[in-house]
Amino acid sequence: MKYTTSVNGITYQIEINSTHQITVDGEVFSVDFESVSHQPLYSLLLDGGSHEAYIEVDEDGWQVLHHGDRYTVTVADERTQRLAQLGGMQAAAGGREFLLKAPMPGLVVSVPVANGQPVEKGDLLLVLESMKMQNELRAPRAGTVQRVRAQSGQSVEQNTLLLVIA
Repeated sequence: MKYTTSVNGITYQIEINSTHQITVDGEVFSVDFESVSHQPLYSLLLDGGSHEAYIEVDEDGWQVLHHGDRYTVTVADERTQRLAQLGGMQAAAGGREFLLKAPMPGLVVSVPVANGQPVEKGDLLLVLESMKMQNELRAPRAGTVQRVRAQSGQSVEQNTLLLVIA
């Protein structure tokens, strides 16, 4: 699968070749990427070099803290890019609702929120397991859970609507 990734406004073309190999702008890298103790702390081995970063999702994309520097990262797969170019997707920026969509295919491990439940920024909304990692998806802002569309044990594809916060 190919992705266009923007890191603080700089765009990269990334292709996932296999579980342990990616290509970034035509250059092949060996990788190993794991969550540490099911926290937002991740370990990345990249061509033998070790890196650790805190990663959380918010309304602007992924927020990555690495060596004291914060990076805003957005990722779009080929299909999403084509739909956006054709006008099939419209930005929800400034909208009243936040749509939590699966950032990757995976298995819903738990959904500790319910319809009508108030949440604060940073509250745990859902745990999604993908590639042997459990990813905690948290509220990017305060609001009320309007619709829970996912349930524990459910397999989801990337961009599947999981829940809505208003």
